[in-house]
Amino acid sequence: MFIVIVSLILGTVMAVALLSIKFLFSEHLAKKFYKIFALADATIIAVILVGWAARSLVPQLFVTVFGNCATIFLMTQLICGILVLGAVIIRFVYRKLHKPSPFNPARRRALAHGLILPAIGFAASVYANRIEKNSDVENFYDVPIKNLPPDLEGFRIAQISDIHLGAYYSLERLESLLQRIADSKPDLLAITGDIFDDVQMNPAAVKIVDAFTDKFKFGIYYCHGNHEHFRGIPQIEAELNETKINWLVNENRCVTSKLYILGVDYPDRAPMMSANDEERKAAFRAARKNYVDNAEAGIPTDAVKILLAHHPEFIDDGAERKFALTLTGHTHGGQIGLFGVPIFPVFKYTRGIIKSGDSIGYVHVGNGSWFPFRLGCPPEIAYFTLRGV
Repeated sequence: MFIVIVSLILGTVMAVALLSIKFLFSEHLAKKFYKIFALADATIIAVILVGWAARSLVPQLFVTVFGNCATIFLMTQLICGILVLGAVIIRFVYRKLHKPSPFNPARRRALAHGLILPAIGFAASVYANRIEKNSDVENFYDVPIKNLPPDLEGFRIAQISDIHLGAYYSLERLESLLQRIADSKPDLLAITGDIFDDVQMNPAAVKIVDAFTDKFKFGIYYCHGNHEHFRGIPQIEAELNETKINWLVNENRCVTSKLYILGVDYPDRAPMMSANDEERKAAFRAARKNYVDNAEAGIPTDAVKILLAHHPEFIDDGAERKFALTLTGHTHGGQIGLFGVPIFPVFKYTRGIIKSGDSIGYVHVGNGSWFPFRLGCPPEIAYFTLRGV
């Protein structure tokens, strides 16, 4: 799946970039740039494919440096290509609405001031890779709950998700993130999976998270994501067993007399994105139901229930059971957005608040990523305050 996704991205970038060249340069220069960019893109693709095949031998420093540089180079081409396409369309419409200007062979291909577009693409790519990707924002939400017990009024939950420790997210940054959240003094911290994503770094990461449990009044609650399953669940769980972290696999914990946190695992049959075939949809629904049934067992009917899950479609299960709040992640918010709307909404729920009756679901945009690029979708720390209505 990783190779398929990467191949589609790179193929799209190459096609858009090569197509845009003829509109930026004269015919003579365009031929030269075709060769240069085609060779550069082919080299990047070859390095990625060879590196993936021999990933156990590739130093992490190389992955970090090469990955960031290649991302900036490729996304510059993609953004530039999109801008060129827009400029060509505008130019075409303008010429249709105005009298034709005298033919000028020098401008047959090139856009006027066309070199501004690659500069904009480069600036946007550097910003997305070096600044926005590393700038966590704080988002605050009230969760209205009918008949909320008085002692839970103003109870505040912080959520982080999809940290993806590894080449693009260090242990030092993880510790800094946790300290920032602890300084804001929420009552508890919820982590909705895909944090322990590097076999070498995971043991140290577990210890770092554990060291912060006492800095939250009611501790830290965590559920697995799909990437924990990629990195060896038995070892991760053995390390979690030695901590005070409340890690939940289809089970629940009583936080106060009337507040319960439920946590579910990531189902084996869960689609990476939205499933299309009915058989897989049915298997996924059945797995979700089974997991939530187990997680809800033994909880009083009048309790306030908050569900932690990695896959966002668990929001439907939480709403069906009238849980007050379901917190999820997995989608990274699409990583690229425009005015708060994801450009690639390939999930049923991709980002933000989803309301269903008296239930609220939330899809966290994530704090890290395996593709080091965020534009219009900064990483976040989400805070939820329980309010009686």
